[in-house]
Amino acid sequence: MSIRVLIVDDQPLFREGLATLLSVHHDIEVVGEAGNGFEAVELALELHPDIILMDVQMPVLNGIGATRRLAQSLAGCRVIALTTFDDQETVFDVIRAGAVGYILKDVGSTELAQAIRVTNKGESIVDPAVAAKVLAEFSRVIPPVAATSPDEMPEPLSERELEVLRLVTGGLSNREIAARLFISPGTAKTHIHHLCGKLGVRNRTEAAMRAKALGLA
Repeated sequence: MSIRVLIVDDQPLFREGLATLLSVHHDIEVVGEAGNGFEAVELALELHPDIILMDVQMPVLNGIGATRRLAQSLAGCRVIALTTFDDQETVFDVIRAGAVGYILKDVGSTELAQAIRVTNKGESIVDPAVAAKVLAEFSRVIPPVAATSPDEMPEPLSERELEVLRLVTGGLSNREIAARLFISPGTAKTHIHHLCGKLGVRNRTEAAMRAKALGLA
């Protein structure tokens, strides 16, 4: 079945262009378009898309507010913020609101389609350029904790889990991690699930931040 996508942006030309670019991917179907966050919430409740590509700055209701409402009212729908803003505050705000992805608008259509596929499988994705800035800011504002090595953690990470964690921190996807370590994407996903449990975090973004705080990456 095709991945059902709702495009939300206040610029009609951008929405139309994005819909055209995504139409060449036969496993992705654009089911609707919205010009602001309020329309996005209404359409999402009506259409039940799998993925919502959400602009951040919009009139009536911005993307952060819309994402927050959708997280509360539409379980299973996954929001990818698609924006020109790469500052840490915006990234943190939209992730806290419930977004599972953060992609800059200068992304290529093939990369965006892959991001849609990845998030539809339950993973999270952050643009590598943004991830580097976020992790740098996180390291600056959060003081290092006492545990500075895997052996000092309540449940230490294995050597393989440490390898995977460092690649996650570098912004690599499960598929890229698998190729780098000569393992299957499923095995990479399992390692990430296990290390998230040991670190006490919910997703790969938080795992990367935690790794920085612990001095593991």
